[in-house]
Amino acid sequence: MVGPPPPSEVAKRLSHLHPVLVRVLVHRGITTPAEAEAFLYGSHLFDNPYHLKGVNEAVTRLRDALRRGERIAVYGDFDADGVTSTALMTLTLRALGADVRPYIPHRVDEGYGLNFEALKQLKSEGCRVVVTVDCGIRSIEEVAFGQRLGLDMIVTDHHTPGPELPPARAVVNPKRPDSRYPFPSLAGVGVAYRLAQGLLRAARRNSWVTAEGLKEEDLLDLVALGTVADIVPLLGENRTLVRLGLARLNEPTRLGIRELMHAASVLPGRVTAWTIGFILAPRLNAAGRLRTGMLAYDLLTTQDPGQAITLAAELDVLNQRRQELTRRHAEEALATLASTGTQMAVPYLHVVASPGYEHGIVGLIASQIAEVTYRPTVVVHLGEEESRGSARSIPEFDITAALDQCRDLLVRHGGHAAAAGFTIRTEHLPALQERLQAIAQAELADKDLTPKLHIDAEVTLKELNRDLYEQLKLVEPCGHGNEPPVLMARGLAVRRSRVVGDDGQHLRLVVSDGRLVFDAIAFRQAHLAENLPTRVDLAFTLDISERNGERYFELNVLDLRPAEG
Repeated sequence: MVGPPPPSEVAKRLSHLHPVLVRVLVHRGITTPAEAEAFLYGSHLFDNPYHLKGVNEAVTRLRDALRRGERIAVYGDFDADGVTSTALMTLTLRALGADVRPYIPHRVDEGYGLNFEALKQLKSEGCRVVVTVDCGIRSIEEVAFGQRLGLDMIVTDHHTPGPELPPARAVVNPKRPDSRYPFPSLAGVGVAYRLAQGLLRAARRNSWVTAEGLKEEDLLDLVALGTVADIVPLLGENRTLVRLGLARLNEPTRLGIRELMHAASVLPGRVTAWTIGFILAPRLNAAGRLRTGMLAYDLLTTQDPGQAITLAAELDVLNQRRQELTRRHAEEALATLASTGTQMAVPYLHVVASPGYEHGIVGLIASQIAEVTYRPTVVVHLGEEESRGSARSIPEFDITAALDQCRDLLVRHGGHAAAAGFTIRTEHLPALQERLQAIAQAELADKDLTPKLHIDAEVTLKELNRDLYEQLKLVEPCGHGNEPPVLMARGLAVRRSRVVGDDGQHLRLVVSDGRLVFDAIAFRQAHLAENLPTRVDLAFTLDISERNGERYFELNVLDLRPAEG
């Protein structure tokens, strides 16, 4: 779907920019020179971390813990956002001289979030303060239990709160109902970064302790990794944080990140948000999915070159295994839906459950099914007494709000509008499936559930030059909420085509308008090769690839259709 042209008065106001870029900006709601300047070149960081409610109380308690030499635990999560949050907070406290102990629960043995046994263990180890990162906002009973144990609980999280806040010494979450923080969509690592800023600034202002060799900007590589990995909107403050973090990732100083990039064949200077989302973050996530998130934490914090090399190689191997398991289980799940007729009988939401699904990849399986069927999807690892599920949704359906309506059936749950996780007594799973499907039917029955590709501008191949490419690069970093600009070219002749890739999933094309010739790649669209038209309309993003040391433009094909006319 091609968006409408900008109104003439808006085009005139933004006439100093490339007309294609003007269309891109207008489709993002940007219509004035000041807004364009801020979006393309400005910073959206809010300078004072104490504007985030709860930071002052958290800093006060942690400052006291540092003065008294009390042991502090940083309790994180096993995904990339949680691991980077744990590393960031631990490194900050350690630089301030704290006796600090990281704790990341095991996905299979403990599940997501705070748990009673872990809190008892931390208390037995002499911890006096527990700082949660990327978790805890819905752990009402666990936080209360920790407080009764004598642990001062500080909750930092970015997930949507439930009806009540946990009874902690401090709760830092931009989504809490009484928050006035101007940007509510920080990732967990963004919230942790704000608290770290508060600690470092308080130390510098009051001279009560010195942060040895650590500056706020030293943490931005971790912020960029976790923010992109967690698929929060790359707008506003998130976009600025990622932009600053990418600058540091492209000149990496952190030993583990350098080795992770080397293992993944990522060159310094070539790291983008896409690189994080599709190459680096999956390797960090693979640790928690198939082994333990502490592997990724150790990689991000190690000072030992040998250990960094070993851990980076191990994560690379785990990621390959994760890819294979996800592919196999997703195919099995789709086959199950097809064979049972579920897709036709229950058209609004899918629930697939099996004891054979790996705990760590149920979310990835759900994501692939949701992508293929364009329906909210819940995938559950069945246990004898308790089962754990993960859900992925579509823009038309808030899956966490739906789970909120089923809270009486769940042991625990949490997440975002597009993704959520939960634990449930296995005996309650049929009731959950029935209720979720009823909620989905009520909300989606009158909606057009056809995936749509929004095209920013129609172009000719002649317009695809260095000037346009450089102007479109100003829209980066791109990701969720700020998608890469999508262009369309009509009536291109397909000169050559072939299936490529180790698994034969991709389609490589050579297209021409009769005068200019461009290479194109359609990832995961090899099925189009069988009935490929001789002339096509292409929807694509404009990229640069490299071959034999030479760089050239390449069209990254998002969709194609037979040319009209």
